[in-house]
Amino acid sequence: MSALIATPLLRQRGPLRAAMACAVMAALCAVGLLGVAGWFLAGAALAGLGGPLAVTGFNYLLPSAALRAAAIVRTASRYGERMLGHRAALFALAEVRATLFARVAQAALAGRDAGRSGAMAARFGRDVDLLEDAAIRRVARVGAWSAAAVALGLALPLGWAAVLALALGMAAMRLAARTMARRLLPGAQQDLAAAHAALAADYAEMAGPAADIAVYGLAPALAQALAERAEAQSRAQAALARAEAWLTATQTLLAGLTLAVLVTLAQAPAPLLALGLLAALAALEPWSGLAAHDARGPEMRLALARLDQAGEAPPLAPSPALASLSGRPVLTIAGQSFAHGARVLITGPSGAGKTRLLETLAGLRQDAPQMLAVNGHDPRALGLAALRPHLALMPQSAPLIAGTVADNLALARPGLTRAAMERALYVACAEDVVAALPQGLDQWLGGDGARLSGGQRRRLVLARALLAGRPWLLLDEPSEGLDLATEARLRERLDAWLDQTGTGLLLVSHRPALAALAQQVVPIA
Repeated sequence: MSALIATPLLRQRGPLRAAMACAVMAALCAVGLLGVAGWFLAGAALAGLGGPLAVTGFNYLLPSAALRAAAIVRTASRYGERMLGHRAALFALAEVRATLFARVAQAALAGRDAGRSGAMAARFGRDVDLLEDAAIRRVARVGAWSAAAVALGLALPLGWAAVLALALGMAAMRLAARTMARRLLPGAQQDLAAAHAALAADYAEMAGPAADIAVYGLAPALAQALAERAEAQSRAQAALARAEAWLTATQTLLAGLTLAVLVTLAQAPAPLLALGLLAALAALEPWSGLAAHDARGPEMRLALARLDQAGEAPPLAPSPALASLSGRPVLTIAGQSFAHGARVLITGPSGAGKTRLLETLAGLRQDAPQMLAVNGHDPRALGLAALRPHLALMPQSAPLIAGTVADNLALARPGLTRAAMERALYVACAEDVVAALPQGLDQWLGGDGARLSGGQRRRLVLARALLAGRPWLLLDEPSEGLDLATEARLRERLDAWLDQTGTGLLLVSHRPALAALAQQVVPIA
């Protein structure tokens, strides 16, 4: 198993071992319960046929007590198996998700495009769910093998021929399940995974602009597009269901044949025959359930391969120019150089590429046509990892995570105090926004700051950029969506903060009030 899941599961070995112990106990009780019940019923029936004397001599107290005890222990053990097994799987998969996120983030730092966010989220979600199923089935396998061993032991009174028939029947079931799973399922599972990922990605990307879709009457066309994706997924699901049905039917047929041969070869009185036969029946149920693990095996291996490849990128080696980046680098923009502490306004008509220039300078993209340099080095060659300690960007999109106000601000850098957060909120003119929230800094905002308006989100993102404490602050339309009074307060407070900290400013703004912060201008066409 891949280290991606094996290492987190190793950290959960305590709960996993306890779950496996519960699975073994549940299996023993299930087989023993059915076997003893068969012996008890057959023995009681024979005693009844033997007359009053036989009935008087038949001890029904011990078997009935054993049956009740086995039923109680099986129920408790099954509960422990499920609770502990799912607990271990959920904790392990939480670590897997964090690892995947770190890999994708590292790949982004190295310049690797992760692709459509919707497709990536759908693929990761489905693949991690498969790992959860695999982790839980590890516990179930132990129970199935334990049940098989107990059934073979209880079949001994039926004779060696019957025991051999049971063993060969179980082996045939396992061989058939593995062979059919290998031949019938991988293609169908790949088709279903691709269809599911395509449908989920399209849905996720259409859900974002849902309001615009409704306003412009595009819902019918997009619904038709989704219907085609959904139909493709339904066809893939049907094909996979047919293959799995063949696998299940084969297991049921082999189990029935095994029991029939067992009855034919058994050499024992009726109570012992009932004991061995029902014990075998109880064991073959979880044994046939192993076929479900075989069915998920190819899909799980594909999922592991995809997850192992997720975010694969060469280690981030230090850039040769990194050592020459001082703590306060000089920026060169379109042939003009600016020392730390300068305040620069980037001007130009809409569509000229001002946002593209800022994002290229910050290391987020590489397509700005202007000549750019950080301490004489092209930022496109330095990369995001080298530029990040020196530049704090507030983009136009104002992205927020699904968390509290404090969670979003804490992304700026480790070790931030609440006092520092409150100071940054004041400078960004967002202190009143947070104060109006029922829980203040601890208020949950929802996905992408759903509780806030566009202007409020922008001020919160500005406060986060201020908290980063970088030598240069890059602001892209920071006052968009603000009223004139709030914009005037923002300009005044930013001006005081820049003077106090000595931070350099690179500003893109069409608003004259904010443009007044700049002392130098770089026009681009």
